[in-house]
Amino acid sequence: MYIRPPQWIQRLFPSIIWTMPESNHVYLTFDDGPTPGVTEWIVDCLAEYDAHATFFCLGKNAEQHPHLFRMIGEAGHRIGNHTYSHQKGWGMSLERYIEDVDFANDILHTDLFRAPYGRITPAQARRLSERYHMILWDILSRDYSQWVTPRQCLHNVTRHVQGGSIVVFHDSVKAFRNLRYALPRTLQYIKDQGLICSSIDNL
Repeated sequence: MYIRPPQWIQRLFPSIIWTMPESNHVYLTFDDGPTPGVTEWIVDCLAEYDAHATFFCLGKNAEQHPHLFRMIGEAGHRIGNHTYSHQKGWGMSLERYIEDVDFANDILHTDLFRAPYGRITPAQARRLSERYHMILWDILSRDYSQWVTPRQCLHNVTRHVQGGSIVVFHDSVKAFRNLRYALPRTLQYIKDQGLICSSIDNL
């Protein structure tokens, strides 16, 4: 999968936000949580660097771990919808996909949405953009991949990050091996560049 999405893909989905207006802010995002043993660590790590982020949560995980879900918000981070059950939009009917997203939002209560895997059809994107700010990314850390080393994960981010970047990490057990190494070093790198980690607000 691409570290940075090609321009031709971005042009196919004009309703999707791939990057924020250039500024001195960087937007770290965490998909798939909340996850026991991982979410707490991420929240603590962000606090250590006075950083804010956006957590694109699965409805089923927020439902199963309400204390972790509350912890994210209480720490000052933003919540986004990542579907209820991590559905791929491709090969799924428009009605079923929308139903899964809306079911999640009964729990998450947010106007931000990110499609799992970035796999969403134009029709699904159009329908959801009527009610949600559609957020993808311009940098994918690939922290979830067993073929990516912790150092490579860090490099995937630091060689591209700049003001306005939306960066994807994962709040999951599978990603934790790479995340544990890459996140604090990413936060230090961003700080050293004079940039600020912010949640996705004021769209």
